Amino acid sequence: MDGFEKKLISEWRRLHLPTDGRVVVAVSGGADSTALLVAIDELISRGKLSVELTAAHFNHDLRGDESEADEVFVKKLCAERGIAFESQKMSWTEKGNLEQIAREARYKFLRQVAVSTRAEFVMTAHTINDQAETFLQNLIRGSGLDGLGAMSAIRGFREGLPGAPISLARPLLNWCMREQTEIYCSAKRIDFRRDSMNEDVRFNRVRIRKILIPVLTDFNPKIVSALARTAHLIRESTSKVNQSPAIEPNPRISELRDLDDGELKTYIREWIESVRGDLRGITSAHIQAVASLVTSQRSGRLVELPRKSRVLKNRGYLTFESEIV
Repeated sequence: MDGFEKKLISEWRRLHLPTDGRVVVAVSGGADSTALLVAIDELISRGKLSVELTAAHFNHDLRGDESEADEVFVKKLCAERGIAFESQKMSWTEKGNLEQIAREARYKFLRQVAVSTRAEFVMTAHTINDQAETFLQNLIRGSGLDGLGAMSAIRGFREGLPGAPISLARPLLNWCMREQTEIYCSAKRIDFRRDSMNEDVRFNRVRIRKILIPVLTDFNPKIVSALARTAHLIRESTSKVNQSPAIEPNPRISELRDLDDGELKTYIREWIESVRGDLRGITSAHIQAVASLVTSQRSGRLVELPRKSRVLKNRGYLTFESEIV
């Protein structure tokens, strides 16, 4: 068994991911997602896993013929390996932040595939490099500790669509560097696609990857691992410190009023992430407004949030409403 596959199955077991049942793997056609898909398929063929695999490809339709070629590549790879394949093309009807709109549409599609295939897990191929870039991106934005904790290896998926609870898993996040996925693909003699938008420095993440990280590497040659490790430690420490009540879909306001200010804001941040699916666009001002909604008798009955969503007081409980499902 290849070393990449050995590390993957070890992490799989450590995270208590399913050894049978159905899983959906998000596959763009790049080295990371291609390596993850192929490695899981190899583990299935070796009898290490008994999961039923579905590859889900979301065509963002941003690069013309390149985007179409990505989809063709993934579909062909799946056909050669006998892997179920699902795809969808982006319909650009909304205006706003391109990265955010594309991300929301992609994750909505992945959830829909999971629901239709009755999968309990959606898997993405985020690596240590992605973790480091996310940490820096959130640091630059001025995020709180939750943001600096960056990505978790497993989290719940967005609420609002029908079906059983679904989890999002990132089985490469804690151990795999981006170059390892390229080496694995080469060892398996499998080609992969390269996204030309990953060279476009108009995007913040690309500037971080191409400009900021190389500068930081002059100070620490292992800066990517160091940043990812810092994110992991922050996430670990905040989860230990936070002993607030369990996150409920509709928490009782009277119980939240027993928390001190720091605990309350931490709870609100985690609650919004749970019911909304992410914290994109949520600022400290939004958290403070919801906290005031809880603690004050004169703060009104609702707080407007980005993306046409809001938090309301409703008969002694906090409730979340959104037009996005």
